[in-house]
Amino acid sequence: MLATTPLRVVAVSAGLSQPSSTRLLADRLAAATRERLAAEQDGRVEVQVIELRDLAVDIANHLVSGFPSAGLREAIDAVTEADGLIAVTPVFTASYSGLFKSFFDLIDHTALTGKPVVIAATGGTARHSLVLEHALRPLFAYLRAVTVPTSVYAASEDWGSSGDEYTEGLPSRIRRAGGELASAVLGRTVSGASRAPGLDDGEAIVPFEQQLADLRLD
Repeated sequence: MLATTPLRVVAVSAGLSQPSSTRLLADRLAAATRERLAAEQDGRVEVQVIELRDLAVDIANHLVSGFPSAGLREAIDAVTEADGLIAVTPVFTASYSGLFKSFFDLIDHTALTGKPVVIAATGGTARHSLVLEHALRPLFAYLRAVTVPTSVYAASEDWGSSGDEYTEGLPSRIRRAGGELASAVLGRTVSGASRAPGLDDGEAIVPFEQQLADLRLD
């Protein structure tokens, strides 16, 4: 990559309200990623946040007509051409929102191959935190993206919480996820060791059954 070519991080927010906790989480993850990227390399970093609520009608029209509007095409191109992706959805009926899923349904299933992604979600209660593992992670595994180890769920009580002796607070989880995404964008493992991208990077996903087994062991 040329030194003058900026690194591009795109955050997709599927929040419907305004202001939106989903958008706030996307902004904070993007800021944490930008901060780490700026600290670890000399090039420029560009961050773009895509609000799906502004594209809802265009997404619906594309699903039935097969033709995207100019704005929707720009959003899809931004996601597929990004160096790193942040995907944040509110929880609806124990899964990702329909708007979130509809947008990613419009992206070719090979277009995100090997792309590093942070998955995140917001909800009213911590009981829905497993949506990250049973819904979002399998979705991006299908799209052949590489989800970083740390996913971020923010319940209503997490905002303003610094955690306790047993759990990390939301700011710590955001910083860790942003750091992991920055490392992946720079071609490093989470530990900081360099790695050469391979053809099967997009398959480097822990099987869903193993994730559930690990969770039960905890």
